[in-house]
Amino acid sequence: MSINTIEKMRQKLAALSPQKIDIIDDSHKHAGHEGAKSGGGHYRLTLVSAAFAACSTLARQRMVYAALGEMMRRDIHAISMKVYTPQEFSEQ
Repeated sequence: MSINTIEKMRQKLAALSPQKIDIIDDSHKHAGHEGAKSGGGHYRLTLVSAAFAACSTLARQRMVYAALGEMMRRDIHAISMKVYTPQEFSEQ
């Protein structure tokens, strides 16, 4: 597990004022994958934020990508995300 990368992700995603954030490193499942060769990891993200209110799923994903910035070019090869408003998450 890349704790350093996960901590950096948490720090950058703090810009979205998350009420809940879960990050799971799935890189071990992708050993030998082309993206893994350059060091970029594979992650699963669940993020709950009021900042997502009135935003489409695509807009929410773009907000996450923007917050992660350069990490998407170096540290993260792939990210699967579930993004919710607090109300949507409580209805789960």
